[in-house]
Amino acid sequence: MKRRAGEREKELKKKKLLEELGEGKLPYLTPADADFHHLKTRYSKLIFRKSDTVPEELHQMVQEGFLTLRKHNCFFQDLVRIKGKDFFTPVSRILIGKPGCTYKYLNTRLFTVPWPTEGCEIKYCSPQIHDACKALIKLNDYLHIEAVKALQGQNLLDTKDTTVIDREQNFATSLIEKGSFSKDQSSCYVPEDDYTNLNNRTSYNLTLLNYMDPLQMPYLKQEPYFEMGNMAVSWHHDENLVERSTVAVYSYSCEGSSAEEATDWNLKGRNPAVWHVRLKVAWDIETPGLAIPLHQGDLYLMLDDLNMTHQHCVLAGFSPRLSSTHRVADCSRGTLEYIFGQCELALQNLQTDSNSTALSLKSLETAVIKQMEEIHNEVEFEWLRQFWFQGKRYLKCTDWWLKPMAKLEEFWRKMELMTSLVLQEVRKKEQTEEQRNETISCLLLVLTERQRLRNEWAARCQSEAAESLLEEQKPECHPFRTNEESNMPLPFDLEEVIVHLQN
Repeated sequence: MKRRAGEREKELKKKKLLEELGEGKLPYLTPADADFHHLKTRYSKLIFRKSDTVPEELHQMVQEGFLTLRKHNCFFQDLVRIKGKDFFTPVSRILIGKPGCTYKYLNTRLFTVPWPTEGCEIKYCSPQIHDACKALIKLNDYLHIEAVKALQGQNLLDTKDTTVIDREQNFATSLIEKGSFSKDQSSCYVPEDDYTNLNNRTSYNLTLLNYMDPLQMPYLKQEPYFEMGNMAVSWHHDENLVERSTVAVYSYSCEGSSAEEATDWNLKGRNPAVWHVRLKVAWDIETPGLAIPLHQGDLYLMLDDLNMTHQHCVLAGFSPRLSSTHRVADCSRGTLEYIFGQCELALQNLQTDSNSTALSLKSLETAVIKQMEEIHNEVEFEWLRQFWFQGKRYLKCTDWWLKPMAKLEEFWRKMELMTSLVLQEVRKKEQTEEQRNETISCLLLVLTERQRLRNEWAARCQSEAAESLLEEQKPECHPFRTNEESNMPLPFDLEEVIVHLQN
């Protein structure tokens, strides 16, 4: 409900902005304009770095990694859910990061292809994919240090003590020289709060890689506010991030003669053959926007609250482009550690009777039942169905996710059994009428939502868009097959249960 309300609010703001513009268009500036740098105060938290400021060795490693992942067909268009309808993203993506992390956008949960991590056994499909993931860790470390330097350079650490700021500058120098971010390696004292602040806002835990060849796209949305041509990514704020964390983007456009020699510019001040990142102050018609060209190896940082106060989009050039967008994803509800903990919490209410192998529930308190069934829904719809809806795409890189998903399926089946046990208790006459009514009211809310979501996911799996995918990319209903297709049928028909409870 909260997400749908947010979408409606966004649509209303967009409609109001377009009405205020009427037939006019918002002004924008490019680096070629004399007034471009005068806008610094409104865009001061955007840091741009040209490719020649980045070590050549890093360029080579990262770009080889990009091409390896593309060669192995590791990029996929996501079938996302917007306003109750499924759409393919124009950009193909792959998520790489800490093992067990996920990232959610547009109602779609992506699962990280884990980058090499000490103490974590990861079996990659080829040594080349291992090397590509390792290159992205190197880039991640580099961008982390750049973000620390940029935050300190702008004094964006919420500290009023100038002596602390001086110590932080020394700390940044230490980080750069040592190439890592560890208190133990620092030669100077850094207050614990400031150290935590830096770490929380710059320690990227994953990167969302993007790939698109504009010439292979039959249709791209037109930029609505500035008339700037084709958009690869529409106007947006990045989602699911730690508050005021930095977003870092490394861009690699496969430029050729078409980009360098295009002279027939049909858009004032912008070469349409070159990719651009566009920024504007959110829902503001007074401040001009910016259009910044992106060439091979360029990078930019969006510091502090820039991602929330401003919107950005990506304008397509003529050549294929890959990018690595490093984020501090809010994983408070998006890691395996979290969801396994939730499962253990729910299963605490399941017990085996000491005198037999029969299973029973420890508590029938409404609060306990409600928590148990809500976790049940979370496991099914936020994890299992999200994962299997994406087909076998992750097997292109590694089979790492199969074991934890099998474990989650096992937990889910136990929770299905627990729901059956609750229903059995409701039918018993030992319960008072008040107890039964309270339990039934609680169950009706959760089970009705479960049935609605099961119908929705079933429809998505059978939609025309899903059917158009290659066989290896098609959504799988596993482990939620119908009774005819599975030797492990669901314990009960929810629709019948709901009708029974209502009566």
